[in-house]
Amino acid sequence: MRQQLSGDASVLRRLNSAAILRLLREAGVATLSELASGARVSRPTAEAIVEHLLAEGWAEECGEEPGDRQRGRPARRFGFRAASGHVMGVGIGASRLRAMVADLNGTIVADRRAPGDPDMPAEDRLDAIAELAAAVAGQAGLSFADIVAVGVGTTGTVDGAGRVVKSVALSGWTGLDLRGELGDRIGAMVLVDNDMRLAVLAEHWRGAAQGRDDVIYLFTGDRIGMGLLIGGRPHRGAHAASGEIGAQPYEHWNAFKHVMDYALAVEPGELRSSRQSAEFAIARARSGDAKAGLAVRELARGLAAGLITVVNPLDPDLVVIGGSLTSAGDLLVGPIREVFEEYCLYPPEVVASGLGSECITLGAVRFALDHAERHLFSQGTF
Repeated sequence: MRQQLSGDASVLRRLNSAAILRLLREAGVATLSELASGARVSRPTAEAIVEHLLAEGWAEECGEEPGDRQRGRPARRFGFRAASGHVMGVGIGASRLRAMVADLNGTIVADRRAPGDPDMPAEDRLDAIAELAAAVAGQAGLSFADIVAVGVGTTGTVDGAGRVVKSVALSGWTGLDLRGELGDRIGAMVLVDNDMRLAVLAEHWRGAAQGRDDVIYLFTGDRIGMGLLIGGRPHRGAHAASGEIGAQPYEHWNAFKHVMDYALAVEPGELRSSRQSAEFAIARARSGDAKAGLAVRELARGLAAGLITVVNPLDPDLVVIGGSLTSAGDLLVGPIREVFEEYCLYPPEVVASGLGSECITLGAVRFALDHAERHLFSQGTF
């Protein structure tokens, strides 16, 4: 019986510690009385927990507020120490790799990039990712032992175990146990998800989708991808393939045809990808070329036509246009809105992403932070 009571008391202390730590994180700065009231514990209990958190480095004592001296003895004030832990986010693209380190408040303290190659052997790409992760950790003055979790966003279908079920963009990526392979190389907790799900997570955290719970994120570039936020959470689907557009019948999603035709007509000897053709047409439209403007408008309307089949049944309140073509701004957003006004029962707002190329890596940081917070604020420790 004594052992049971002792175990119960230990669990209670951990839960109370987690509650007070959560209050400190949310409040920014709080007094002992405020922490005791918020956690529903006695003031002596709150004081003992705070002293422990101070000793462990999770909390720090803050200075006096202006005017405290005039009111008599000032109350001790405490804050959450965000630098007590760090997470990492890694974005894996066909042509580039990017990694960021953030403290537990999500403040980015280090950011590095490295080139990629879609034809690079999987082993070489894994080694390059591990080298980049080590470099960005070193930039932050940390080792992998200091990293609570590493979130990873990759192109391809990713299952719940962090395995790439299918990838057409990266050589040797299909069937790869990405979580296990990277975990072995860097010796830290690795979490893996599809890049589009992490992109919409980033938009919800720090982008255009803040405060929105039902969002469609459309990635435009060398490929078209999609991330869905439903009820405030990235939607995975039954086979973790939510947002994968794939091949479409009747040339559906063939939105780039007009800009590719335009680019080829202007410079017949220049071969361009769909993204390069779009960027070429956008630049010329900006300079006043009317035919380029029409081609970009048709690109936007083609994107909108593909989106309609998702927008009408899901009824989102926001569509975010992301990827490399977001610089087109209203050249894309305006015509997409027009199509929605014509064909949607409840036309959603349409905006261009402001996060740019950071989106996937920021989403990976948020993914890792979610893991850290679940452990820290449910158990009071990692």
